Amino acid sequence: MAFAPLDGLRVVDVTTSFAGPFCTEILGALGAEVLKVEPPGTGDEARTWGPPFFEGESTMFLTANANKRSVAVELRRGASIVAGLAERADVFIQSLRPGLAVERGLGSDDLHARNPRLVYCSIGGFGATGPLATRPGYDPLAQAAGGIISVTGEAGGPGVRVGVSLVDQGTGMWAVLSILAALTERERTGRGATIDLSLYETAISLMGYHIAGYLASGAIPGGHGTAFPSIAPYQAFATSDGELMIAAASDRLFAPLCEAIGLSRLPDDPRFATNSARVANRDALAALIGEQIAGAPRAHWLEVFAAAKVPAAPVQDVREVAEHPQTSALGILSDLGGLPIAGLPFTVDGVRAAHRSAAPALGSDTEAVLREAGYPVEKISDLAAQGIVQVSA
Repeated sequence: MAFAPLDGLRVVDVTTSFAGPFCTEILGALGAEVLKVEPPGTGDEARTWGPPFFEGESTMFLTANANKRSVAVELRRGASIVAGLAERADVFIQSLRPGLAVERGLGSDDLHARNPRLVYCSIGGFGATGPLATRPGYDPLAQAAGGIISVTGEAGGPGVRVGVSLVDQGTGMWAVLSILAALTERERTGRGATIDLSLYETAISLMGYHIAGYLASGAIPGGHGTAFPSIAPYQAFATSDGELMIAAASDRLFAPLCEAIGLSRLPDDPRFATNSARVANRDALAALIGEQIAGAPRAHWLEVFAAAKVPAAPVQDVREVAEHPQTSALGILSDLGGLPIAGLPFTVDGVRAAHRSAAPALGSDTEAVLREAGYPVEKISDLAAQGIVQVSA
């Protein structure tokens, strides 16, 4: 049986790019009906982000827009249509440029006047208040402004953007969490809520322990490659045929690691006797470990470390991850129209919340949704003729 706890919930999604769509894709996978509002003709800007493309659509767009119905409405002239959809919805989520929702009559106060039970969620770039509140935001801007790039990359080298849209996806997940919390509160109070979150706030939350470390010590952290500044050994090492991540995060794990690689004397060496000492002497320790494991392949060391109960994992490329037996066993990739995409990373009672449909073609559901909202066919045809809506891809 499908796990769909949000069945019966209606979401109006006026977001673009990745953070908002990622949020509403999750809500859709959990059973909500998601109406994705897009501009006629062009659609969500992420539809053009590529290559790579699959059957003419950006693979990035396809991975963030499953489980939705596309309603193509031009917001300047058709905002009242969207407001009408929100009047019949449980959740309204928007990521329009700051101030535009209010200009179009789609602000929180406007929609709550029509639907007091609505949970209204705004995703911004830098937050609802403050000197940067009107700035637009994208994931790399938040990674830069939020400090993430400064702590990513090799020591002494230039900063590096994290290779996934970490801030976008993190913001999408925080949006899901806050929406579900507001819906739970609505059950108690009968009233909706207004939620504000931003990419910058997500970046700050991700940098929490770095910020606390700076405020405690005054030391500004930098990049450490694959290493972690507070634990050693906790980094990747080169083997004869690839890299291997070793995470000996305690004295209890450091001793069997040393035994497994023929360096049983190291735990008695004052330089390496405690984690703090190992962090202080990280380079010397890494050189000793690296020399020991460089001559044998990854598979050998994975077997050795598994027997010794030392946490380790190969540094895999995307092909290896996609084709790994563990990935297959978990059933986390859902085949939607010939393209497997990652599903939600959890199961409940052994059931994974599955994607129910592939990302929609632009405007594919406009006519059906408007007819459900009470628009006669003649009115829909007139709106389409004026370019206010698009009724087909």
